[in-house]
Amino acid sequence: MKKTTERRGGKDELRREYDLSKLKGGTRGKYVARYRAGTNLVLLSPDVAEYFPDEQSVNTALRALIHVAKDSLARLR
Repeated sequence: MKKTTERRGGKDELRREYDLSKLKGGTRGKYVARYRAGTNLVLLSPDVAEYFPDEQSVNTALRALIHVAKDSLARLR
């Protein structure tokens, strides 16, 4: 037997189980400018994040890795 799904009209309501007291303090559109600029947001695993205190250190490490990888590929050719 097929399960029936609840039909939603044109209502824009939160579900009953959402606790509205936890929704306070948020900023709407906080990252919209970055998103429109094409910024890639990446979530680092906690063990990796220990070694990278800020975005500059991540970028420096990735640039070094790219440089090493390019040199390795150039030697193989």
